[in-house]
Amino acid sequence: MMLTDHTTLSQFLIEERRRFPEATGDFSALIIDVGLACKAIARRVANGALGGALGQAGTTNIQGETQQKLDVIANDMFIRANEWGGQLAGMASEEMDMPWAIPPRYPRGKYLLLFDPLDGSSNIDVNAPVGSIFSILRAPNPGVEPRPEDFLQPGTKQVCAGYAIYGPSTMLVITVGTGVHGFTLDPHLGEFILTHPRIKMPPTTQEFAINASNARFWEPAVKRYVDECLEGKTGPRGKDFNMRWIASLVADCHRILIRGGVFMYPRDTRDPGKPGKLRLMYEANPIAMIAEQAGGMAITGQDRILDIKPSKLHQRIALIFGSREEVERIEAYHRDHSGRSYETPKFKADELFHTAK
Repeated sequence: MMLTDHTTLSQFLIEERRRFPEATGDFSALIIDVGLACKAIARRVANGALGGALGQAGTTNIQGETQQKLDVIANDMFIRANEWGGQLAGMASEEMDMPWAIPPRYPRGKYLLLFDPLDGSSNIDVNAPVGSIFSILRAPNPGVEPRPEDFLQPGTKQVCAGYAIYGPSTMLVITVGTGVHGFTLDPHLGEFILTHPRIKMPPTTQEFAINASNARFWEPAVKRYVDECLEGKTGPRGKDFNMRWIASLVADCHRILIRGGVFMYPRDTRDPGKPGKLRLMYEANPIAMIAEQAGGMAITGQDRILDIKPSKLHQRIALIFGSREEVERIEAYHRDHSGRSYETPKFKADELFHTAK
């Protein structure tokens, strides 16, 4: 019986499953369980200080980053919602050193779940948008506890990717390889309702997102691109750009998905031994799949994100994604400046200051 005039997440997944008569329903059940975890996290985030979950947890994750209380809570919610159903062979989280072993009392399934339980958690105390990111892979050995290397599959092997954003409303955005669809949580029904079907990212844009405080460390291609954007109508681009930076990957991604833009967390020279800041398995791969399914692109600068073969579970990487025309331009600039430098234009003094007459 239809309880609403709109399509729920469950109904959407059932319709998708009907296209594949051989499907068992395990995949749909797994996404429903992921959605349940996101609902629970949304409630804790919405309670804010009233729930006593703000502030630091007094622990660090494998990357040496200080964990927030809600990092730990969200991680536990993902585990509890997904370990029991029998769809998963194993799970891996940004917040855990090693994959989570499914307890022996539960059956093991044919999928692997990777997740960042609370992206942008440093924004929690200032009440800014945060989210969760997840990726689903097929287990190489269904029904068997996976080895860490079983998770090291390129992004092209993802069967589902998605994120939840906890903002003025809670949204779940997913792709199962047939486009990108957004579902808004109806707090009265407790259901995700399809509100943004077949999302398409605008191919061009006048917005970019980057942490400008790192400008002195950027690669020449990135410096050139940002400088040209800042020159606006008088520069080679012939149009003005806006810069947006929320410092929450999910929030920046959602804005770009809906209205276009380009996000850049490029490789820089601060630590030549580190190829980037963001995590390939928990952040870059799922966001890249969503971007491509929406008509956009996702690269490191030189390489397509989804083609990269992971070498370790917590591998870091550069990430540039967004509107196709802009990402193609940045990719071309990386080719242009491979092996040669770029000199930032010097502004004339009278362009920066003037004396009132």
